[in-house]
Amino acid sequence: MPVHNADIARVFEEIADLLDIEEANPFRVRAYRNAARTLGELRLDVTATLRERGELPKLPGIGEDLGNKIREIVETGTCGLLDRLRKQIPPAITELLHIPGLGPKRVKTLYHDLGVHTLDQLHKAAREGRIRSLAGFGEKTELGILQSVETHLARERRFKLALAAQYAQSLAEYLGAAKGVGHAVIAGSFRRMRETVGDIDILVTAAAGSPVMERFASYGEVKEVLSAGPTRSSAMLACGIQVDVRVVPEESFGAALHYFTGSKAHNIAMRRIAQERGLKLNEYGVFRGAKRIAGGTEESVFKTLGLPFIPPELREDAGEIEAARRGKLPQLLELTDLRGDLHAHTRATDGRHSLREMALAARARELEYLAITEHSRRETMARGLDPRRLAKQIDEIERLNRELDGITLLKGIEVDILEDGSLDLPDSILAQLDLVIGAVHSNFKLTRQRQTERILKALDRPYFTVLAHPSGRLIDQRDPYDVDMLGVIRKARDRGVFLELNAHPERLDLTDAHCRMAKDEGVLVSVNSDAHSVLEFDNLRFGVGQARRGWLEKGDVLNSRALAELRPLLDATMGRSSGASKRAAKAPRGRA
Repeated sequence: MPVHNADIARVFEEIADLLDIEEANPFRVRAYRNAARTLGELRLDVTATLRERGELPKLPGIGEDLGNKIREIVETGTCGLLDRLRKQIPPAITELLHIPGLGPKRVKTLYHDLGVHTLDQLHKAAREGRIRSLAGFGEKTELGILQSVETHLARERRFKLALAAQYAQSLAEYLGAAKGVGHAVIAGSFRRMRETVGDIDILVTAAAGSPVMERFASYGEVKEVLSAGPTRSSAMLACGIQVDVRVVPEESFGAALHYFTGSKAHNIAMRRIAQERGLKLNEYGVFRGAKRIAGGTEESVFKTLGLPFIPPELREDAGEIEAARRGKLPQLLELTDLRGDLHAHTRATDGRHSLREMALAARARELEYLAITEHSRRETMARGLDPRRLAKQIDEIERLNRELDGITLLKGIEVDILEDGSLDLPDSILAQLDLVIGAVHSNFKLTRQRQTERILKALDRPYFTVLAHPSGRLIDQRDPYDVDMLGVIRKARDRGVFLELNAHPERLDLTDAHCRMAKDEGVLVSVNSDAHSVLEFDNLRFGVGQARRGWLEKGDVLNSRALAELRPLLDATMGRSSGASKRAAKAPRGRA
């Protein structure tokens, strides 16, 4: 069975979890987590590379020991270290770490003192009131655990978009290589760039007699064939994702692609339009009576119903059909529209590459500028910068800018917003920067009023440019904090500052709804990678997908601007420009 990068990353994540519970050296734990993150985001196919070349290229944070473990996993499907750790601690216990409020120490206490090592056991212990008596817990913590477990158990199992991409894309390529196959396209929520995917839909056109379905059933990663037929088959992959493959004739491809892309609500609305015109729309085409009059392409389906093509990311029945009828569909952001990236880290804090390496990687991706925004001093685990170290990095950035052509490094910081709304570094050092990104990294459980007040106060600081990952969520790991997002967005508008759409697949924060809210209020959004390595600039594609779901156009995005146009907007947030420039920074932007 093929071993994907995501499979190796999952092994390393479990090793890190189990080592964490054992209270192993935190640097050793972090090494496995960093390696998992690198592999999860790496476009290079590790298994194929090892088989073709016999060795791996140099990868950030992966030395000889981890490299040997990668080879072991590729060759055997497992890792001896993980097997040994599983004998010491039940493997199911790692799922407890995904419950908000449960860190390694608490999980270890629950395991040793109450014998809890599954979610069901945790749920029962919380319901029976047995957790509150443990040292370091209490009644309030027990109630929070109970609510979090119930939410987790009720949630449909879904897979993050970046993870699903590894399995979906390789399977689509595999099916596309079958004899007689014309198209093999991923549809469903994946094509709509939803942040999580429940299952994978692949649409295939194939000539009569094509062995594509037999090829699907024999795919090395298929764990169980759930159903099999000449036009529809379903299977469960070993990773736990269900895949549905449908075969349609070429003349129905566009109609089928539209139908299986969804969403359900969008499809219902489209069928209603067809009925109003005396037509019938289904996955086989658009019909007038028994005659098919369109369906070979998606464009033909929309045109026959009197509509322009609606991009897949918008198909949620959230106003896109009305906008199409009025000729008001947005010209959505493209990856090539991004001129720079305003959030990145180097090994000066918790990144994995040097300043020069990050600059050269950004230039290789044809970016014009890159903001270096290390963590501030409060983030001790990330070795955040104090004023002295930040001043030293400012000098390094200026020196490198004199040496490099084709890329400009901007001097920035990702400064912690403290509980009282103040910033983690003094104004005297912030004033020396090109931009200041503020972020909430602690005290996520404040009341809605206190959390909102905290952020609003931070936005009022004299040196503040972008609010990073504004809701604080980690998808399927940490819920967003409770905050009045409309109030925050309007404050950003009035203050003339900006909001980040963090492109990391675990964040994708802003949500699509908040992107639309920002657009409506005239607040520019910065689509940033939050790159901690040269590989993570690739995450910008996921950020662009989220921006498209949020109806954002090129003119709505701060870093779609050339550096000469960007600088006055940044300066306006740092007290370096006239009132006219400040008003320009706040004003809604048209298409650039």
